[in-house]
Amino acid sequence: MAGLSPKLPIALDDSDGFKENKTYHEMIRQNFKNLLLTVPGEKMMDTEFGVGLRKFLFEPNDVTTYSDIQARIKQQVRKYLPFISIKDIEFLAPSENQFTDPSNLDGNAVIIKLTYKITPLGITDILKLP
Repeated sequence: MAGLSPKLPIALDDSDGFKENKTYHEMIRQNFKNLLLTVPGEKMMDTEFGVGLRKFLFEPNDVTTYSDIQARIKQQVRKYLPFISIKDIEFLAPSENQFTDPSNLDGNAVIIKLTYKITPLGITDILKLP
């Protein structure tokens, strides 16, 4: 089966030459993650593209910062991935963290848990980013 897009990061694959996203679900998940991690100004020809989660790294770990991140995510998804519906955005502190070993995280770490629906496919998915 031919792939829809290259899987990132690019890696060699014996059957296709390089690994590929073979389903729309995989491709949309990758595009969503790319939107979240891209810094505005990083994408040529569209300097507004991207949430730029890294720019929030040294911001206060508080409700105001969480609110700014939520607003930016929702605004970017509306513009660039309108077929995705954000169901929930949670900010998990190490004590609430069930996804990695809490001993590996310091008191300032947060995991963003995004629950979203790919409307045309009727698929609900969860994406977790430290």
